[in-house]
Amino acid sequence: MRILGLDVGSKTIGVAISDPLGWTAQGITTIKRQSFTKDVEAIKKIYDEYGVDKIVVGLPKNMNGTIGETGEMVQDLCQRIKNEFSPEIVLWDERLTTVAAERAMLEADLSRKKRKKIVDKIAATYILQGYLDRISNEKN
Repeated sequence: MRILGLDVGSKTIGVAISDPLGWTAQGITTIKRQSFTKDVEAIKKIYDEYGVDKIVVGLPKNMNGTIGETGEMVQDLCQRIKNEFSPEIVLWDERLTTVAAERAMLEADLSRKKRKKIVDKIAATYILQGYLDRISNEKN
């Protein structure tokens, strides 16, 4: 069972994939956003390539739990994905995942240039791993 994790931003979409057993998440790429149509096509290509069963998408919320403009854009993209190829989509509260990804890269002493290139992929990994950990804990 493969699960795809997405960290959707205004300029890029970080992408992570689970291992076949659904235990660990690994960042695989960053999609440079062009248009909703091209974004959905790129996601569908990865979805098909990895034989994905489910997509976990980070839903950015304000610290008070409300959904702002970016969250609405993410929900719109999810609806377009569903309309195009009907995958199961889970929205995952992504508050502070980008902050955690930045912190981990700083601790790894990565240059600003390297961090900028991979922050979305790392954030997607955090989103997906959080989801995998939750479903693993529910099984136990």
